[in-house]
Amino acid sequence: MEFEEILRYNLFMKVNLDTFDHSILSFLQQDATISMDKLVDVVHLSRNACWRRIKAMEAAGVIRGRVTLVDPVAIGCPLLVFVMIRTHSHDPKWLKDFEQAVASIPDIIGAHRMSGDLDYVLRVRVADVAGYDAFYQRLISQVPIADISASFVMDDLKDTTALPL
Repeated sequence: MEFEEILRYNLFMKVNLDTFDHSILSFLQQDATISMDKLVDVVHLSRNACWRRIKAMEAAGVIRGRVTLVDPVAIGCPLLVFVMIRTHSHDPKWLKDFEQAVASIPDIIGAHRMSGDLDYVLRVRVADVAGYDAFYQRLISQVPIADISASFVMDDLKDTTALPL
């Protein structure tokens, strides 16, 4: 773990989330634009108590940010692809090059180092199969990969950003 991760972890471990905090987080995960007036009504806390709890969870890294969820179809990238990667190289230079490639390609919306048979799984959003091929060509031109395969999502049965509380 890097220093910032360790600090965030230690702060998180000192935060004892109670049922009010869980309730606040549940509502914020569904709609981060909820007004403070509405939030205090549904969680049954005073305005100041609710605001202090939110600020404490932000400071501890429990709340990492607030975002707008965009419809991928509306912006022209309806195809979600899971890309499975195996590599023969696990040295620091390859990892640095791979991390730079991942950071530089906006089509990659998630990148995960795995245990087991796969080394990495990427979540990629593109317009179509031709868009995937362009992504693929760009990735392999930046970093050597031993094996790469892709699975195209046919239907989203569940896709949420909300964490279980």
